[in-house]
Amino acid sequence: MSLELTGITKRFGELVANDSIDLKVGDGEILAILGENGAGKSTLMNIVYGLLSPDSGEIKVDGKVVSINEPNDALASGIGMVHQHFMLIPVFTVLENIVLGHESTSKFGKLNLIQAREKLLSLAANFGFEIDPDAMIEDLPVGVQQRVEILKALMYDAKVLILDEPTAVLTPQETDELIEVIKRLRSQGTSIIFISHKLREVKALADRITVIRRGKVVATANPSASQEELASLMVGRPVNLVPDKTRHEIGETVLEVSSLTVSDPTGRALVSDISFNVRAGEILAVAGVQGNGQSELAQAILNLEDHVHGSITLGEKEIVGLSIRHTLDAGIAYIPESRELDGLISSFSIADNLILDTHRESPYSRGILISDSAVAAEAEIKVKEFDIRALSISDPASSLSGGNKQKVVLARELSRPLKLLVACQPTRGLDVGSIEFVHERILAERDAGRAVLLFSTELDEVLALADRIAVMYAGKILEIVDAQVSREKLGLLMAGIAQ
Repeated sequence: MSLELTGITKRFGELVANDSIDLKVGDGEILAILGENGAGKSTLMNIVYGLLSPDSGEIKVDGKVVSINEPNDALASGIGMVHQHFMLIPVFTVLENIVLGHESTSKFGKLNLIQAREKLLSLAANFGFEIDPDAMIEDLPVGVQQRVEILKALMYDAKVLILDEPTAVLTPQETDELIEVIKRLRSQGTSIIFISHKLREVKALADRITVIRRGKVVATANPSASQEELASLMVGRPVNLVPDKTRHEIGETVLEVSSLTVSDPTGRALVSDISFNVRAGEILAVAGVQGNGQSELAQAILNLEDHVHGSITLGEKEIVGLSIRHTLDAGIAYIPESRELDGLISSFSIADNLILDTHRESPYSRGILISDSAVAAEAEIKVKEFDIRALSISDPASSLSGGNKQKVVLARELSRPLKLLVACQPTRGLDVGSIEFVHERILAERDAGRAVLLFSTELDEVLALADRIAVMYAGKILEIVDAQVSREKLGLLMAGIAQ
């Protein structure tokens, strides 16, 4: 089945998110879509799937114009979508999730799952999926949950499948398995729209690549194009995809974590008796699939967790139990996982966000009053130094793109006297241009002799930045390896397989 978009335009006030976009995916073709954050990719796909309505333009399926006002219209037209954040109910079974919204009942009102079960098992067998229809979603690994999402679309005869950042939370082995599934779908006639910022995967999968920049289609490329060429098309300038990491002397231990356990309020261990250290001038990357205790470990170091046992020393000072303010004052900078929830106050101005943890200090504070002129002067300096692209420092932080929000967090956190930088998923959701900038700043901290503890689920990022890699699985560190480790071994460790 073919899908064609003609002249799709979508505005949000003065912002033109999609500007007269023409796009076509042929029968049994994999079309990859690349673009920076805010380029308009998600807006376009939400229009195709009926979550948004275009201001103008039309959608054709097999050459016929269709009207898609809601997801059920898209499904009826043969279009399915697997979202980056899974749309599954954790406490429902696989089968219950599959039939949700499409339930059939007997004349007595009893849910009839027999036909759906048979079709699900037949589909799963066709694609080589091992799926238990009665398993609870919350008990399944992330890779299996994603397969459930794919089966959910195929159950209702989707002939065009939209995959939005489908490998964002998968191990390398799960990614390889997904790539094979996508190729099998193509061989059986399914058309695929594949959205990803991972250029390696795009090149491995796509038949054609469409690049969107600032709401417009700016290029169509072949998979034979180099990663550097594709990155340049996305950003509009040359991009250094591999950061320049020079060898240098590693100093004394800055952070020492000993026999650390972090529990939830019920006493269940989320981090179990782990020990490691980070030295001056070193990046220790903590790798692993999301949800294996990395978040709790990072928060424990910042004293953001309540149920912590063990020792954490910064220099020679024990910091477990300190207030968050005193933890930061001890010399720790913190880039949280979610810049929107934990890194910024969205309604505050850019200038105010840049002094959130130093507002009580001179020259910003005069007694109980804030010096607006001093805050503004410092903000102008940081905006220039960190290339924060904003119309005005008085604009709210919510007005910034994802990359510029992260630059605000970096500018604030790296402008204090530091011993340790704790960076959690620092490039999540960023485009290649912003990733390049963030990587350069992290390496600059390392080269200046600071210790860096990096938490990342991105394998390429871990291998590019780390001096050593600690792999976490089920709340424990399975192994600490040198950064020269193979991708295969690292992937196996992330899946919990210690050799």
